[in-house]
Amino acid sequence: MTPEDASRILDVGKRVLRQECEALQSVGERLGSEFARAVEIILESKGRVIVAGMGKSGLIGRKIAATLTSTGTPATFLHPVESVHGDLGIVGREDAAVLISKSGESDELLGLLAHLKGFGVRVIAITADRESALARHADVALDAWVREEACPHDLAPTTSTTAALGLGDALAVALLQEKGFQREDFARLHPGGALGRKLVWKVEDVMLRDRLPILRVGDTMRQAIVMIAERRGIAVIVDGTNRVEGVMTAGDLSRLMERSGEDVLAMSVASVMTKTPKLARYGELASAVVYRMEQHGLMAFPVVNDAHELVGVVHLHDLMRARVV
Repeated sequence: MTPEDASRILDVGKRVLRQECEALQSVGERLGSEFARAVEIILESKGRVIVAGMGKSGLIGRKIAATLTSTGTPATFLHPVESVHGDLGIVGREDAAVLISKSGESDELLGLLAHLKGFGVRVIAITADRESALARHADVALDAWVREEACPHDLAPTTSTTAALGLGDALAVALLQEKGFQREDFARLHPGGALGRKLVWKVEDVMLRDRLPILRVGDTMRQAIVMIAERRGIAVIVDGTNRVEGVMTAGDLSRLMERSGEDVLAMSVASVMTKTPKLARYGELASAVVYRMEQHGLMAFPVVNDAHELVGVVHLHDLMRARVV
Protein backbone atom coordinates (compact mmCIF):
# COMPACT_ATOMS: atom_id res chain seq x y z
CA MET A 1 0.00 0.00 0.00
CA THR A 2 1.37 3.37 -0.97
CA PRO A 3 1.41 6.35 1.41
CA GLU A 4 -1.23 7.95 -0.80
CA ASP A 5 -3.50 4.92 -0.43
CA ALA A 6 -3.05 4.88 3.34
CA SER A 7 -3.81 8.60 3.54
CA ARG A 8 -6.97 8.19 1.47
CA ILE A 9 -8.22 5.33 3.65
CA LEU A 10 -7.46 7.29 6.81
CA ASP A 11 -9.47 10.24 5.49
CA VAL A 12 -12.47 7.96 4.93
CA GLY A 13 -12.28 6.64 8.48
CA LYS A 14 -12.06 10.13 9.94
CA ARG A 15 -14.96 11.33 7.81
CA VAL A 16 -17.23 8.51 8.94
CA LEU A 17 -16.45 9.02 12.61
CA ARG A 18 -16.82 12.78 12.32
CA GLN A 19 -20.15 12.42 10.53
CA GLU A 20 -21.51 10.00 13.12
CA CYS A 21 -20.36 12.24 15.98
CA GLU A 22 -22.13 15.20 14.39
CA ALA A 23 -25.29 13.12 13.94
CA LEU A 24 -25.31 12.09 17.61
CA GLN A 25 -24.82 15.69 18.66
CA SER A 26 -27.76 16.75 16.50
CA VAL A 27 -29.96 14.00 17.99
CA GLY A 28 -29.01 15.17 21.48
CA GLU A 29 -29.81 18.80 20.69
CA ARG A 30 -33.29 17.85 19.44
CA LEU A 31 -34.09 15.67 22.43
CA GLY A 32 -37.14 16.99 24.25
CA SER A 33 -39.91 16.15 26.69
CA GLU A 34 -40.79 13.01 24.73
CA PHE A 35 -37.61 11.41 26.07
CA ALA A 36 -38.70 11.98 29.67
CA ARG A 37 -42.11 10.54 28.76
CA ALA A 38 -40.45 7.43 27.28
CA VAL A 39 -38.50 6.89 30.49
CA GLU A 40 -41.70 7.39 32.49
CA ILE A 41 -43.54 4.76 30.43
CA ILE A 42 -40.85 2.18 31.11
CA LEU A 43 -40.67 3.06 34.80
CA GLU A 44 -44.43 2.68 35.13
CA SER A 45 -44.56 -0.69 33.38
CA LYS A 46 -44.44 -3.64 35.75
CA GLY A 47 -43.34 -6.11 33.08
CA ARG A 48 -40.43 -6.25 30.67
CA VAL A 49 -39.37 -4.01 27.83
CA ILE A 50 -40.00 -5.66 24.46
CA VAL A 51 -37.48 -4.38 21.89
CA ALA A 52 -37.99 -5.00 18.17
CA GLY A 53 -36.63 -3.98 14.80
CA MET A 54 -35.95 -5.43 11.36
CA GLY A 55 -32.56 -5.89 9.69
CA LYS A 56 -29.83 -3.62 11.04
CA SER A 57 -32.37 -1.97 13.33
CA GLY A 58 -33.00 -5.40 14.79
CA LEU A 59 -29.31 -5.85 15.56
CA ILE A 60 -29.33 -2.47 17.30
CA GLY A 61 -32.45 -3.58 19.16
CA ARG A 62 -30.70 -6.68 20.48
CA LYS A 63 -27.94 -4.54 21.89
CA ILE A 64 -30.41 -2.09 23.48
CA ALA A 65 -32.30 -4.98 25.08
CA ALA A 66 -29.03 -6.38 26.45
CA THR A 67 -27.99 -2.99 27.85
CA LEU A 68 -31.36 -2.44 29.51
CA THR A 69 -31.28 -5.89 31.10
CA SER A 70 -27.73 -5.49 32.40
CA THR A 71 -28.56 -2.14 34.01
CA GLY A 72 -31.62 -3.21 35.94
CA THR A 73 -34.44 -2.93 33.39
CA PRO A 74 -35.48 -6.44 32.26
CA ALA A 75 -35.82 -6.49 28.47
CA THR A 76 -36.00 -8.98 25.64
CA PHE A 77 -35.66 -8.76 21.87
CA LEU A 78 -38.64 -9.89 19.81
CA HIS A 79 -38.20 -10.49 16.08
CA PRO A 80 -41.17 -8.93 14.27
CA VAL A 81 -41.56 -11.87 11.86
CA GLU A 82 -41.21 -14.55 14.52
CA SER A 83 -43.66 -12.65 16.69
CA VAL A 84 -46.58 -13.59 14.45
CA HIS A 85 -45.52 -17.24 14.45
CA GLY A 86 -45.91 -17.86 18.16
CA ASP A 87 -43.38 -15.57 19.84
CA LEU A 88 -46.08 -13.07 20.82
CA GLY A 89 -46.56 -15.42 23.75
CA ILE A 90 -43.73 -13.65 25.59
CA VAL A 91 -45.64 -10.34 25.58
CA GLY A 92 -47.57 -9.38 28.70
CA ARG A 93 -50.11 -6.63 29.22
CA GLU A 94 -47.83 -4.86 31.70
CA ASP A 95 -44.89 -4.74 29.30
CA ALA A 96 -43.61 -1.67 27.46
CA ALA A 97 -42.13 -1.80 23.95
CA VAL A 98 -39.37 -0.02 22.03
CA LEU A 99 -39.75 -0.36 18.25
CA ILE A 100 -36.89 0.76 15.99
CA SER A 101 -37.22 1.69 12.32
CA LYS A 102 -35.49 4.41 10.33
CA SER A 103 -38.40 4.81 7.90
CA GLY A 104 -41.12 3.99 10.40
CA GLU A 105 -42.94 2.15 7.60
CA SER A 106 -41.63 -1.41 7.93
CA ASP A 107 -44.58 -3.73 7.25
CA GLU A 108 -43.32 -6.36 9.69
CA LEU A 109 -42.83 -3.82 12.46
CA LEU A 110 -46.20 -2.16 11.86
CA GLY A 111 -47.84 -5.57 12.07
CA LEU A 112 -46.19 -6.15 15.43
CA LEU A 113 -47.22 -2.66 16.53
CA ALA A 114 -50.87 -3.49 15.88
CA HIS A 115 -50.65 -6.65 18.00
CA LEU A 116 -48.88 -4.82 20.83
CA LYS A 117 -51.51 -2.09 20.88
CA GLY A 118 -54.14 -4.82 20.97
CA PHE A 119 -52.54 -6.18 24.14
CA GLY A 120 -52.58 -2.71 25.67
CA VAL A 121 -48.78 -2.41 25.59
CA ARG A 122 -47.47 1.14 25.48
CA VAL A 123 -45.04 1.69 22.61
CA ILE A 124 -41.96 3.90 22.26
CA ALA A 125 -40.82 4.44 18.67
CA ILE A 126 -37.25 5.25 17.63
CA THR A 127 -37.50 6.51 14.06
CA ALA A 128 -36.03 9.04 11.66
CA ASP A 129 -39.48 10.06 10.38
CA ARG A 130 -41.74 11.74 12.91
CA GLU A 131 -44.62 11.63 10.41
CA SER A 132 -44.35 7.90 9.75
CA ALA A 133 -47.04 5.38 10.66
CA LEU A 134 -44.86 4.03 13.46
CA ALA A 135 -44.38 7.48 14.99
CA ARG A 136 -48.07 8.40 14.67
CA HIS A 137 -49.37 5.23 16.33
CA ALA A 138 -46.74 4.95 19.07
CA ASP A 139 -47.35 6.47 22.49
CA VAL A 140 -44.05 8.34 22.23
CA ALA A 141 -41.70 8.83 19.27
CA LEU A 142 -38.00 9.59 19.73
CA ASP A 143 -36.44 11.51 16.85
CA ALA A 144 -33.52 9.58 15.32
CA TRP A 145 -33.36 11.62 12.10
CA VAL A 146 -29.90 11.99 10.51
CA ARG A 147 -28.92 14.13 7.57
CA GLU A 148 -27.35 11.26 5.65
CA GLU A 149 -25.75 7.88 6.09
CA ALA A 150 -21.98 7.64 6.30
CA CYS A 151 -22.18 5.27 3.35
CA PRO A 152 -21.11 7.29 0.26
CA HIS A 153 -24.27 6.16 -1.51
CA ASP A 154 -26.45 7.18 1.46
CA LEU A 155 -27.83 3.64 1.56
CA ALA A 156 -26.16 1.33 4.08
CA PRO A 157 -27.49 1.91 7.63
CA THR A 158 -24.55 3.52 9.41
CA THR A 159 -25.21 6.95 10.86
CA SER A 160 -28.88 6.12 11.43
CA THR A 161 -28.13 2.97 13.42
CA THR A 162 -25.59 4.90 15.50
CA ALA A 163 -28.31 7.44 16.31
CA ALA A 164 -30.77 4.71 17.30
CA LEU A 165 -28.17 3.00 19.47
CA GLY A 166 -27.34 6.31 21.15
CA LEU A 167 -30.98 6.86 22.04
CA GLY A 168 -31.21 3.32 23.42
CA ASP A 169 -28.16 3.90 25.59
CA ALA A 170 -29.61 7.20 26.77
CA LEU A 171 -32.81 5.43 27.82
CA ALA A 172 -30.88 2.75 29.70
CA VAL A 173 -28.71 5.24 31.59
CA ALA A 174 -31.64 7.51 32.46
CA LEU A 175 -33.55 4.49 33.75
CA LEU A 176 -30.71 3.18 35.90
CA GLN A 177 -30.31 6.60 37.50
CA GLU A 178 -34.04 6.94 38.16
CA LYS A 179 -34.04 3.48 39.74
CA GLY A 180 -30.98 4.22 41.88
CA PHE A 181 -29.08 1.35 40.27
CA GLN A 182 -25.64 1.14 41.96
CA ARG A 183 -22.28 -0.49 41.27
CA GLU A 184 -23.22 -3.32 43.62
CA ASP A 185 -26.36 -4.00 41.56
CA PHE A 186 -24.25 -4.02 38.39
CA ALA A 187 -21.82 -6.46 40.01
CA ARG A 188 -24.68 -8.77 41.00
CA LEU A 189 -25.78 -8.98 37.36
CA HIS A 190 -22.21 -9.41 36.01
CA PRO A 191 -20.62 -12.09 38.22
CA GLY A 192 -18.51 -13.63 35.46
CA GLY A 193 -15.38 -12.54 33.63
CA ALA A 194 -13.04 -9.62 34.21
CA LEU A 195 -15.87 -7.14 34.70
CA GLY A 196 -17.39 -9.32 37.40
CA ARG A 197 -14.09 -9.63 39.23
CA LYS A 198 -13.57 -5.88 39.21
CA LEU A 199 -17.02 -5.19 40.56
CA VAL A 200 -17.49 -8.12 42.95
CA TRP A 201 -14.09 -8.73 44.54
CA LYS A 202 -13.51 -6.87 47.78
CA VAL A 203 -10.13 -6.08 49.27
CA GLU A 204 -10.61 -8.74 51.96
CA ASP A 205 -10.89 -11.39 49.24
CA VAL A 206 -7.24 -10.94 48.26
CA MET A 207 -5.49 -9.40 51.27
CA LEU A 208 -2.95 -11.19 53.48
CA ARG A 209 -4.31 -11.96 56.94
CA ASP A 210 -1.51 -14.00 58.54
CA ARG A 211 2.09 -13.15 59.41
CA LEU A 212 1.46 -9.48 58.84
CA PRO A 213 4.54 -7.21 58.64
CA ILE A 214 3.90 -5.48 61.98
CA LEU A 215 6.34 -3.23 63.85
CA ARG A 216 5.82 -1.20 67.01
CA VAL A 217 6.47 2.49 67.41
CA GLY A 218 9.58 1.85 69.54
CA ASP A 219 11.21 -0.58 67.10
CA THR A 220 14.40 0.31 65.24
CA MET A 221 15.29 0.52 61.59
CA ARG A 222 17.37 -2.65 62.01
CA GLN A 223 14.12 -4.50 62.69
CA ALA A 224 12.37 -2.64 59.89
CA ILE A 225 14.97 -3.68 57.30
CA VAL A 226 14.54 -7.34 58.21
CA MET A 227 10.76 -7.04 58.15
CA ILE A 228 10.69 -5.25 54.77
CA ALA A 229 13.01 -7.85 53.25
CA GLU A 230 11.00 -10.79 54.58
CA ARG A 231 7.48 -9.47 54.06
CA ARG A 232 7.42 -8.27 50.45
CA GLY A 233 8.60 -4.72 50.76
CA ILE A 234 6.41 -3.22 53.46
CA ALA A 235 6.30 -2.83 57.25
CA VAL A 236 3.27 -1.45 59.09
CA ILE A 237 3.82 0.37 62.36
CA VAL A 238 0.98 0.00 64.89
CA ASP A 239 0.34 1.19 68.44
CA GLY A 240 -0.63 -0.93 71.44
CA THR A 241 -4.24 -1.27 70.24
CA ASN A 242 -3.19 -2.38 66.73
CA ARG A 243 -4.13 0.98 65.20
CA VAL A 244 -1.96 1.95 62.21
CA GLU A 245 0.51 4.71 63.03
CA GLY A 246 2.62 4.63 59.89
CA VAL A 247 4.22 2.62 57.07
CA MET A 248 7.74 1.88 55.87
CA THR A 249 8.38 0.56 52.36
CA ALA A 250 11.43 -0.60 50.47
CA GLY A 251 11.31 2.71 48.59
CA ASP A 252 11.32 4.69 51.84
CA LEU A 253 14.29 2.66 53.01
CA SER A 254 16.27 3.29 49.81
CA ARG A 255 15.67 7.03 49.98
CA LEU A 256 16.67 7.10 53.65
CA MET A 257 19.94 5.26 52.97
CA GLU A 258 20.82 7.69 50.17
CA ARG A 259 20.35 10.90 52.13
CA SER A 260 21.17 10.00 55.74
CA GLY A 261 24.65 10.31 57.22
CA GLU A 262 23.51 8.92 60.56
CA ASP A 263 23.57 5.38 61.85
CA VAL A 264 20.38 4.32 60.08
CA LEU A 265 20.12 0.97 61.85
CA ALA A 266 19.80 2.58 65.27
CA MET A 267 17.11 5.06 64.24
CA SER A 268 13.55 4.44 65.44
CA VAL A 269 10.98 3.59 62.82
CA ALA A 270 8.71 6.27 64.30
CA SER A 271 11.20 8.96 63.27
CA VAL A 272 11.26 7.99 59.59
CA MET A 273 7.96 6.25 58.85
CA THR A 274 5.28 7.78 56.65
CA LYS A 275 2.81 9.02 59.25
CA THR A 276 -0.11 9.54 56.87
CA PRO A 277 0.06 6.36 54.80
CA LYS A 278 -2.31 5.36 52.02
CA LEU A 279 -4.74 2.80 53.38
CA ALA A 280 -7.35 0.38 52.07
CA ARG A 281 -10.61 -0.09 53.92
CA TYR A 282 -12.09 -3.49 54.75
CA GLY A 283 -15.09 -3.95 52.45
CA GLU A 284 -13.69 -1.69 49.73
CA LEU A 285 -13.76 -2.81 46.10
CA ALA A 286 -10.42 -4.31 45.10
CA SER A 287 -10.55 -2.42 41.78
CA ALA A 288 -10.70 0.90 43.68
CA VAL A 289 -7.54 -0.07 45.59
CA VAL A 290 -5.76 -0.91 42.33
CA TYR A 291 -6.64 2.53 40.99
CA ARG A 292 -5.13 4.26 44.06
CA MET A 293 -2.02 2.10 43.93
CA GLU A 294 -1.46 3.15 40.32
CA GLN A 295 -2.24 6.77 41.14
CA HIS A 296 0.33 6.94 43.95
CA GLY A 297 2.90 4.48 42.56
CA LEU A 298 2.62 2.08 45.51
CA MET A 299 2.79 -1.72 45.56
CA ALA A 300 1.02 -2.48 48.86
CA PHE A 301 -1.54 -0.96 51.23
CA PRO A 302 -2.34 -1.79 54.85
CA VAL A 303 -6.02 -2.73 55.22
CA VAL A 304 -7.85 -1.25 58.22
CA ASN A 305 -11.32 -1.64 59.70
CA ASP A 306 -13.63 1.15 60.82
CA ALA A 307 -11.66 1.50 64.06
CA HIS A 308 -8.45 2.11 62.04
CA GLU A 309 -7.08 -1.24 63.26
CA LEU A 310 -4.83 -3.28 60.98
CA VAL A 311 -6.64 -6.35 59.62
CA GLY A 312 -4.50 -7.20 56.59
CA VAL A 313 -2.13 -6.10 53.84
CA VAL A 314 -3.03 -6.10 50.15
CA HIS A 315 -0.31 -6.35 47.49
CA LEU A 316 -0.57 -5.37 43.84
CA HIS A 317 0.84 -8.74 42.83
CA ASP A 318 -1.99 -10.53 44.64
CA LEU A 319 -4.53 -8.28 42.93
CA MET A 320 -2.94 -9.13 39.59
CA ARG A 321 -3.04 -12.85 40.36
CA ALA A 322 -6.73 -12.50 41.18
CA ARG A 323 -7.07 -10.78 37.77
CA VAL A 324 -8.64 -7.70 39.30
CA VAL A 325 -6.14 -5.59 37.38
